[in-house]
Amino acid sequence: MSRLFTAPDGRPRCHWCAATDSYLAYHDREWGFPVTDDRRLFEKLSLEGFQSGLSWLTILNKRENFRAAFAGFDFHHVARFTEDDVLRLLGDAGIVRHRGKIEAVINNAQRALEMVEAQGSLSAFFWRHAPEPVQASGPVSETAESRALSKELKKLGWKFVGPTTVYSFMQAMGLVNDHAQGCAVRDEVEQARQAFLRP
Repeated sequence: MSRLFTAPDGRPRCHWCAATDSYLAYHDREWGFPVTDDRRLFEKLSLEGFQSGLSWLTILNKRENFRAAFAGFDFHHVARFTEDDVLRLLGDAGIVRHRGKIEAVINNAQRALEMVEAQGSLSAFFWRHAPEPVQASGPVSETAESRALSKELKKLGWKFVGPTTVYSFMQAMGLVNDHAQGCAVRDEVEQARQAFLRP
């Protein structure tokens, strides 16, 4: 199966973003571009945890609701959430109401504060795990690097950070460039990565 499709503007894109306009916009403007902002990194890892067992489109369509529910994913704020907040979130029809995933985000916010204290920033920690660029033979769901990062996060007390979840995070935040060969956005992402200064 081809890893590309022709978008409405006539340019090839990764086949996975063909489903909806919102996927295409996310693919073109966000997916794979390098990110250092700690809040965005925390948000993405949290949303990847919520995606577990669901489609990314489901989460993307609810992203603004998640942002409203979790204080814009300001982990300094989320770390202070209480059981009352958990109950509030379990009653919020605009998000995925899964107690384990909600509690994981609160736990991970507390771990994020510890990481900033120890590492200086989330960005410094995560970008240390960015692999050297390789020519992938095809799509994969996890790598040696995502397994190692998942293991380290779990050791630090983070939850819902399995190797597949972590690899999706790495793809989205630009730690790897997994745009298909021939995708019109691949070179844009690669240029952004070349110009990017790692923290």
